[in-house]
Amino acid sequence: MDSHRYQDTLERCSLVKDLELLPYGDLTEIGERGVNLSGGQKQRIQLARALYQDADIYLLDDPFSAVDAQTATSLFNEYVMWALSRKTVLLVTHQVDFLPAFDSVLLMSDGEILQAAPYHQLLASSQEFQDLVNAHKETAGSQRLAEISTPQKKGSSDVEIKKTYVEKQLEVSKGDQLIKQEEKEVGDTGFKPYIQYLNQNKGYLYFSLAALGHLTFVIGQISQNSWMAANVDKPHVSPLRLIAVYLIIGFSSTLVLLCRSLATVVLGLESSKSIFSQLLNSLFRAPMAFYDSTPLGRILSRVSSDLSIVDLDVPFSLIFAVGATTNAYANLGVLAVVTWQVLFVSIPMVYLAIRLQRYYFASGKELMRINGTTKSLVANHLAESVAGAMTIRAFGEEDRFFAKNLDLIDTNASPFFHSFAANEWLIQRLEMFSATVVASAALCMVLLPPGTFSSGFIGMALSYGLSLNMSLVFSIQNQCTLANYIISVERLNQYMDIPSEAPEVIEDNSPPANWPAVGRVDICDLQIRYRPDAPLVLRGISCTFEGGHKIGIVGRTGSGKTTLIGALFRLVEAAGGKIIVDGIDISKIGLHDLRSRFGIIPQDPTLFNGTVRYNLDPLSQHTDQEIWEVLGKCQLREAVEEKEQGLDSLVVEDGANWSMGQRQLFCLGRALLRRSRILVLDEATASIDNATDMILQKTIRTEFADSTVITVAHRIPTVMDCTMVLAISDGKIVEYDEPMKLMKRESSLFGQLVKEYWSHYQSAEAH
Repeated sequence: MDSHRYQDTLERCSLVKDLELLPYGDLTEIGERGVNLSGGQKQRIQLARALYQDADIYLLDDPFSAVDAQTATSLFNEYVMWALSRKTVLLVTHQVDFLPAFDSVLLMSDGEILQAAPYHQLLASSQEFQDLVNAHKETAGSQRLAEISTPQKKGSSDVEIKKTYVEKQLEVSKGDQLIKQEEKEVGDTGFKPYIQYLNQNKGYLYFSLAALGHLTFVIGQISQNSWMAANVDKPHVSPLRLIAVYLIIGFSSTLVLLCRSLATVVLGLESSKSIFSQLLNSLFRAPMAFYDSTPLGRILSRVSSDLSIVDLDVPFSLIFAVGATTNAYANLGVLAVVTWQVLFVSIPMVYLAIRLQRYYFASGKELMRINGTTKSLVANHLAESVAGAMTIRAFGEEDRFFAKNLDLIDTNASPFFHSFAANEWLIQRLEMFSATVVASAALCMVLLPPGTFSSGFIGMALSYGLSLNMSLVFSIQNQCTLANYIISVERLNQYMDIPSEAPEVIEDNSPPANWPAVGRVDICDLQIRYRPDAPLVLRGISCTFEGGHKIGIVGRTGSGKTTLIGALFRLVEAAGGKIIVDGIDISKIGLHDLRSRFGIIPQDPTLFNGTVRYNLDPLSQHTDQEIWEVLGKCQLREAVEEKEQGLDSLVVEDGANWSMGQRQLFCLGRALLRRSRILVLDEATASIDNATDMILQKTIRTEFADSTVITVAHRIPTVMDCTMVLAISDGKIVEYDEPMKLMKRESSLFGQLVKEYWSHYQSAEAH
């Protein structure tokens, strides 16, 4: 690692202050897909990763969309113009701000390059390019800025930011990393996991039937052999009668065995269904914080390999263990009846076998637990490698990830190998014990006075004695296998009792059918923290959004804007204070009642595997005509009509076959179909070009004219048309007023952000 280049990269990407914010600096663990980073921080880390590579050619895909104006200007000057000054840079962008600084601008439409020329030449020759630039100038609100005659005090934003970071750093608890160590049981948990398994869906009943069935089968076998041994030498018992009784007992035993097998299958099915439904319910109702701190691999390893073991292996291992143990003790019993002297040898041997088994369990169980936890690391790494395959290939890091994968597989295979070796170690010693018992029994039989037992009984005893070796090994081996498998029940149980979110519906406290009718939102002294031991992210926010107003929320990256939106949807519960919507405290109603009444267009749009129709209207509540109308309003109609299947066109996982902007338009389509009284836009126009942004804003203004629209934005023009603007800094309200009044105010944070945005636009033009 080149520490000088590393430090320089951090400075060029404006990451130094962000790292100061994080509890462990650059050693802070980042959750899956960067859950504990803001959109802007993710983009800057990607930029830093690219810069550190020191390549010759840089391909930048709209890297300034998720950062505020000041950071964008800083990044452009420090990163593109300075750090990459001697490199070839290809920048794909919706924002025309920085284009004057580039040697050549390529104008694209419908997959073709229309023109390629320097900025001013292209501006003079291309009407289409002029439209793009003019659209940007309109959204940038230049005329409004000109109205503000009050000179703005040149805000020492760096000093203000520095102060914020220092304060925050004092508060950051040097607690655990976000991703916790995977929990596992330690030592002998006794019968607890067995009881957990049998407690599911009449498990005890089916288990008792299966165990009783096997006991009856063993008694039948001994009766069958005893009948043959006792009567084989008696002349008055005809061969036909001898064989008939033998066969009748045998067939009856087979029927009992069939019932035992059916009871085992039913036990497995019922228990698995019960465990699966509890696990699924627990995971689906888990709060967002659980998914932030739990890697996907841990969940996947439980719902795949552990659940498979519980489905297929645990019920049969349970009955095999009971059956093999019953067989072993039955064999020993028969041997003891014929030659009771063998008990002097067999009882100490059984005692030693049980001690040996316990000695094995101490390491065997731990090895299986380690095997379970290391398996989730393999699944996790694989999932991350697949998700980031494009980035891994782009940086030529395939070998490193492949080596890491092999290393994790080795780590996972190691406890499995040791578990297998420990098992063989145990079996070898058990076979020695069994051989000692059989040898002692044979010696006793030879020393018996003639005539004590008939030759048939002696033969039967010897036969049972020889099978004792195998049955004792089977007994202990099945018990050990079961003890290893039951750890899967332990692991599943850890995720069956995750503290869940609030109830979906509270019957006694359901809001009226037309709620919210006005859309008034009262936020009273709202405090939010993401984890019990974490510092407050929002610190006592109080304000009122009037019904039908358009509210803009602005602030620097990481100031708590998205957290406020999360609180409105109760993705994170308030640590203090409350939010009242149309007179109803949202913490008192069910989550389904709350979330189904609000509309949201999120920062990271999510599309699901399926069709266009399914993604817009998953519950099939609207007609095709309504869907086409909505597609027209959100500028997607042409894109969908171009595809052969129309509304049945395919949407692949994460909507990867649609552009980022189109995905966000899909989310707008969902909101338009739902017609919510309260609509939230969280950085919704970050990945859309200015012209589309204008159309979107007009659509939202006309379609949601009577609704309360809450807009979180980095792009200042997005909130210029709002009724009120709320400026947040470091989790506190700095100001809340009409945008024009704020811009005229001395030392206004909003005014400063507007000025930064405009100066960043002008500085780009000056390059």
